[in-house]
Amino acid sequence: MVYIICIVTAIATSFAGALLGLGGGVLFVPIMLLFTNFLTGFEWVNPQSIVGVSLIAMIFTTITSTISNSRNGLVDFRLGFYLISGSVPGGIFGSWLSRYIQMENFPLYFGVLLLLISLLFLIEMKSGEEKIDHGKGILRILVVNGTEYRYRISWLKPFFIAFFVGTLSGLFGIGGGSMIVPSLILLFGVPAHIAIATSLFMIIFSSGVGAITHIALGHIPWHYTLYVVPGAIIGGWLGAHVNQILNGKTLIRSLQICLVLIGLYLIVDSML
Repeated sequence: MVYIICIVTAIATSFAGALLGLGGGVLFVPIMLLFTNFLTGFEWVNPQSIVGVSLIAMIFTTITSTISNSRNGLVDFRLGFYLISGSVPGGIFGSWLSRYIQMENFPLYFGVLLLLISLLFLIEMKSGEEKIDHGKGILRILVVNGTEYRYRISWLKPFFIAFFVGTLSGLFGIGGGSMIVPSLILLFGVPAHIAIATSLFMIIFSSGVGAITHIALGHIPWHYTLYVVPGAIIGGWLGAHVNQILNGKTLIRSLQICLVLIGLYLIVDSML
């Protein structure tokens, strides 16, 4: 029964992660932590193990999504590599830092993080057609399904943003897309679909580095991880395809509510 729950949870969270560019870990980790309170068979779940499993799952989610998105010209690879230059060292630092997070404090920290992430979705996001940064930076021109998008990017801002997000990825087992996607849209005027696809491309590397670090530290319960990976692949493929045909505004609001509820539960539960 535990294995079935792991597979279904991986499919659902990876679907949402690929759909919105989040990676899936921002939902997978707190849901698995909730299971430890209500279900038997999840005694193996602790901050280090579940973060490690989440990072490995996100590798497969984001690779599957990126293959689909790149075929449709949605990935800005140049911007993606700028983000990778910051997220990779950040992921290493976050994974190392996770060794000092104890189980009794982890739900509290993660709950606060979820509430902060949910606040980002309150910001009114504008598409690339409505907001173009005419300041310094390299002009990017992408054509997607016959529509031309223009925006400017630089190296320094994406680097520092990605380093911070990479640290959170290694520390909490999240992809970081919940912060990268709003940042790309608000700071650089990147169209939402391109921001989501490029975020998923970056997460391949940030989660990969974090996963390798957790493997080296011996945090991975492989017999459970092998059941999570197929679910991550299925969810990632479905999410990428639905992302290309749906308007995600309603889903983003639904996700925001979900993050708030889970975050509040983890905070309250950690204080009892």
